[in-house]
Amino acid sequence: MEDPQQETPEECPYCHGMGYVRADVPVGDPRFGKAQPCVCKRQEYTRRRIEALRQASNLQYLQKMTFETFQVDGSGATEIAMSLQMACSEAQSYARNPHGWLVFTGSYGSGKTHLAAAIANYRLEQAQPVLFVVVPDLLDYLRAAYAPNSTTTYDERFDQVRSIDMLILDDLGTQNATPWAAEKLYQLLNYRYNAELPTVITTNQMLDDLDPRLASRLRDQNMVVIVPLHGVDHRIKGKNDSFGSLSSYQEMTMDAFKDRRADLDANQQQALKKAMQDVQEYSEAPQNWLLIRGPYGVGKTHLAAAIANHVSRAGISVLFVVVADLLDYLRATFQPGSAVSYDQRFNEVRRARLLVLDDLSTQNTSPWAREKLFQILNHRYQIGLPTVLTVSRADWESLDERLKSRLEDAEVCTIIDLDLPSYRGASKHTGPVRRSTRKRTF
Repeated sequence: MEDPQQETPEECPYCHGMGYVRADVPVGDPRFGKAQPCVCKRQEYTRRRIEALRQASNLQYLQKMTFETFQVDGSGATEIAMSLQMACSEAQSYARNPHGWLVFTGSYGSGKTHLAAAIANYRLEQAQPVLFVVVPDLLDYLRAAYAPNSTTTYDERFDQVRSIDMLILDDLGTQNATPWAAEKLYQLLNYRYNAELPTVITTNQMLDDLDPRLASRLRDQNMVVIVPLHGVDHRIKGKNDSFGSLSSYQEMTMDAFKDRRADLDANQQQALKKAMQDVQEYSEAPQNWLLIRGPYGVGKTHLAAAIANHVSRAGISVLFVVVADLLDYLRATFQPGSAVSYDQRFNEVRRARLLVLDDLSTQNTSPWAREKLFQILNHRYQIGLPTVLTVSRADWESLDERLKSRLEDAEVCTIIDLDLPSYRGASKHTGPVRRSTRKRTF
């Protein structure tokens, strides 16, 4: 017997609980006389579809990733805070009015996944269909359709993903790049690109590292907005994972650099003064590359650290590291228990907003080390990231010829030659300070 206190569900006034209605159309219309799903039926279908998408997206584990919980602390660096604020604002605008593609780039832990999940959660709250999926999980989801006990076919799953109103792909580039995986991702994204379907992508890879077919589409500025995040990995904050050496060179500033009037003649003093002015100029607006070259003990490291300190205190992120230490940092990522992976560390270096490499020397390094240095610097050369390097005269000739050719490109790299006697009197004077003057602004 029914409980008299129990409320009966309200009957739909259109279909009276039947779920279907006849379309009010004139005779001759293809829909005349045919049953059509009622609005209540369509709403129920939408609700179930959204819930199924929430389950498929695993967003139940990411419900706390909202715009309100996105932290913009910047770790004390103004540029980082500004980049995170701009990224959050861009994500919010896209969530309200999605069109085209939105791509978040940046290192591990910079906040890319949080913003992507925040967009997904916002759309679901608005009862709008969205599929959020990590790329390796997506490929597993598609492969599972081939299993004998699968309730759906591969074609059904693939069409569901490629035609969804909004697709959010997290961690593009981390998948196992088999030919099958590469082809499926290309087919999926190429379909959405041609159909101009809203798509959000996060990646810690550079575009040049992706499938060239995908990279070319991601470079379409009429279709794609790329938002870089310069945040520090929040997962390793507070852990013993300091990287870079700038904290040991805090006292090396331009004000502390000696003009050496006591041991240089007038011409040498004038040339050194000009070099100091050029270094100061670069620190005010770092562009392109700057190479400081000279004998040991003439102040190359001091000038490079002065640039790094000035830029860092202006709120711009800087990575200052001695080359030998850099190689040790990279090798350390292969040790069991390392807090960071090799890819994470490698990308942190090559993407640094300003990279300062002190004591560039390869004469005693392994082929592996020389190749890693070239890969880092070649990447920065290709996309024009500000870079400061120091090298001794003794090490110059032993540099990798590929690297030397880039350092000698006067359109990209400005060279300051400090041909001066050592502070310690260990080197003989070989001439005044020389500097190449051509610059290129990216």
